[in-house]
Amino acid sequence: MTDDLKIIFIFVDGVGLGSDDPAINPLRDPRYPDLAKLLDSAIPLDANLGVEGKPQSATGQAALLTGVNAAKAMGRHIEGFPPPTLKKLIEHENLFGKLRKMGKKPTFANSYWIDDPHKIPLRRQSVTTVMTLSALGGVRHKEELLTGMAVNHDITRWTMHTRGYDGELVSPETAAGHLLAVAEEHDFTLFEYFLTDRAGHSGNPELVGQCLETLERFLPKVASFAAQPDHLFLLSSDHGNIEDLSTFTHTRNPVPLIALGAGAERFRNLESITDVTPAILERFMEP
Repeated sequence: MTDDLKIIFIFVDGVGLGSDDPAINPLRDPRYPDLAKLLDSAIPLDANLGVEGKPQSATGQAALLTGVNAAKAMGRHIEGFPPPTLKKLIEHENLFGKLRKMGKKPTFANSYWIDDPHKIPLRRQSVTTVMTLSALGGVRHKEELLTGMAVNHDITRWTMHTRGYDGELVSPETAAGHLLAVAEEHDFTLFEYFLTDRAGHSGNPELVGQCLETLERFLPKVASFAAQPDHLFLLSSDHGNIEDLSTFTHTRNPVPLIALGAGAERFRNLESITDVTPAILERFMEP
């Protein structure tokens, strides 16, 4: 088993591989060259899971973070927050729990603007929240965000003023540094960015541009993690959306898997989002 391996996994919601025409696909806008460079290294993963209709967040994220075809298990694609039956699947099959059984130390780097890290309203429990509460018992909260040991879901904290945060914004580069600090203390670190999906649904070019400009500055610094020995950077998504400005809904496009660093080549033969969790577990089991 690999003892020194450290992995950062960036989950970016609603990002598919689409047209090369920047008029349709803002990910190909020349204003975001570093983002395009990362995507050029990606392999395509199927997010449709053999189920009719457009893939959705609850079952897509569950498939990505459990290795189970959640859409087939539920009989359909399920959007938004996972219902009780899907929650049970996540609680029993999630990546964090499997890593802990291997003796590894996983963490969810996202912060929640709460005082009690153990109490998240049931109606607001996303796939990542269910996984974290089930496997780790609690989430990162206000104090960890303010001390640089967590990253807000929007990276720069710009959405937090409506929730009582009265501090300064941070740059994407600073937030990346916070994430790297968290990752050095853990074997596996997950960070979720979901504003890309919201921006795709909105049809608002300013919000789309704000999200992509943030990622353009944030991701290269996080990806530098892979330059260190025994360090691996991963990025993937649950379904397409923001890559096609001709629609405000999800797409059936493949999603990217970006793997850089130690053992990255072992991820280049994956075919589906259900393959990601098993590949991560296998990477940790290698001598």
